[in-house]
Amino acid sequence: MDEQRVQRAADPVLAARVHAVKHYQHERFQHTYADLLAQPRYAKATRFFLEELYGPVDFTRRDTQFKRVVPALVRLFPREVVLTVQTLGELHALSEELDSAMGRAVPAGPVDLAGYIAAWQAVGRPADREAQIVLMRRVADALDVYTRNPLLRHSLRLMRTPARLAGLPELQAFLEAGFDTFGAMHGAKDFLDTVVGRERALAAWLFAASVPPQVDSRFPVPA
Repeated sequence: MDEQRVQRAADPVLAARVHAVKHYQHERFQHTYADLLAQPRYAKATRFFLEELYGPVDFTRRDTQFKRVVPALVRLFPREVVLTVQTLGELHALSEELDSAMGRAVPAGPVDLAGYIAAWQAVGRPADREAQIVLMRRVADALDVYTRNPLLRHSLRLMRTPARLAGLPELQAFLEAGFDTFGAMHGAKDFLDTVVGRERALAAWLFAASVPPQVDSRFPVPA
C-alpha cells in the first residue's frame, strides 16, 4: 500500500486518475446493489461495503494501522480478530495495486463504461480479481461468525481505550462497525452470496465485453 501511495504522490496525474477510478467504482457499487440498499435488512451492510471497501476516500491512516497488527494487535485483540485484520490488510493492499494499474490504463477524462472496460481488459490479472472476491468473502464471513460470540464483541468494546493509546483508533472503529453491521443482519449468508455472485458475474462480463450494452449506460449490466 505504501508503495502505491508513494508512486501517486510523485505523480499527480496518476493520483487523479486513480481517484477517478475509485469514484467510478463507488458509483458502480451503488448501481449494482441499489436493490440491497433499498432493503431494511441489508441497507446498513451494503452501505458498510460501499463506504469501507469501495469508498473513494483516503484510507491511509487506517491502512497504516493494518500493517501494525503484529505485534501491536496480538497484544490487544483476540487471535481471531488479528487474523481477520491481516486478511483485510491483504485485501486492501491488492485493491490499491489494482486501482493503480487501472489508473494508468484508463483514458483521460471522466471515467465512463467504455473506458473502464478498456482499462479492465488492459490490466487483466483475472486471478487477482478473483482473489479480491475471495479475500472480501473471508473477511465478511469472519465478521458474521464473530457476531454470534457476545464475549468477543464485549472484548472488542473493552479494547477502545487500549486501541486509542496504541494509535489504532481507525482500525478499532472499523472493527466495531463491522461487528455491529453484520450483527444487525442476523445472518449474512444470503447477502454475501448475492455480493459474491454479482461481483464474479461482473468480472467475467468485463473481461469479455467489447462494447457497452447500451449507449447511455454508465455502468456494467451483465445478464
